Amino acid sequence: MSHNAGSKNQCGMALARRSFLHGACAASVWLVAPSQGSRAFAWASSSQSAAEKLGWRLACQLYTFRRFPFYVAIEKIAKLGIRFIEPAFFLRLADDQPGLTTSEALPSEKRQEMKQRMSALGLKMVNYYAGLSTDKDHARKVFEFAKEMGVETLVAEPPREAFPMLDELCQEFHINLAVHNHPKSPTSQYWHPERVLSVCEGRSPRIGACADTGHWLRSGLDPVECLRMLQGRLITMHLKDVIEAGKPEARDVPLGTGVANYAAVLAELHRQQFKGVLTIEYEHDSPELETDIAACLGFVEKMAVKLLGERQP
Repeated sequence: MSHNAGSKNQCGMALARRSFLHGACAASVWLVAPSQGSRAFAWASSSQSAAEKLGWRLACQLYTFRRFPFYVAIEKIAKLGIRFIEPAFFLRLADDQPGLTTSEALPSEKRQEMKQRMSALGLKMVNYYAGLSTDKDHARKVFEFAKEMGVETLVAEPPREAFPMLDELCQEFHINLAVHNHPKSPTSQYWHPERVLSVCEGRSPRIGACADTGHWLRSGLDPVECLRMLQGRLITMHLKDVIEAGKPEARDVPLGTGVANYAAVLAELHRQQFKGVLTIEYEHDSPELETDIAACLGFVEKMAVKLLGERQP
């Protein structure tokens, strides 16, 4: 994710997506056209999904729907059957409320409005992508906003020198801080897991990683090896597959259809007995965006079913 990022290449993989969705439907998942007005993705009946049985809560990063204001985006997310979200501090709230973003800068009445709109759709704001620096007063405002909104984990890329102060706030507010990685560049300080681990060293368990598998691939790294390195410090994830490794501009594709070997990624999470929020962030915007997200959800559920079966005696 980058709030300065331009629109991605719009070339499609329609046939691959149709083939993938057909396979996802076979894994006890139902998909319907978004235009039908009902949920485009739903778990089997009202029972607990396989992903939930593994302790995985699937969320959506609002950057996925950055083309839309927050209030429009969350309706689309809810129709996909997703119950958890991760807004970002720089994304707009509503087209008829210019200048307002989903951030700690919102006045009290707008925060209440935001909470009410999420609640009406059955959504919970479990993660929040925040802008954090060494400014303690601002950081406190971020934590206060997060606490008010019911956030469990802040996702951010703070400077190294901010961590002593931020760790204290994490413990005071009982909120986690997950360090996010962007692709390797002169300004990307946490592109490699070793860099994330270096700022976690000596910190409380509330400081850890938000692993972005797509950005690891864009940096030429192996996601499974990176996850192994972060074992014990993995708090949350941005689930992302890309069409080509080693290229910062490589575009997203539905999970399981790119070069990430996402079956192995999810198997590694299962091996680590990871339980927590897995956030789908899909940066490739296109007219088939909601279909692509449904394919991602279907793949995770299909793999969860397989992993559950493998652990049976």
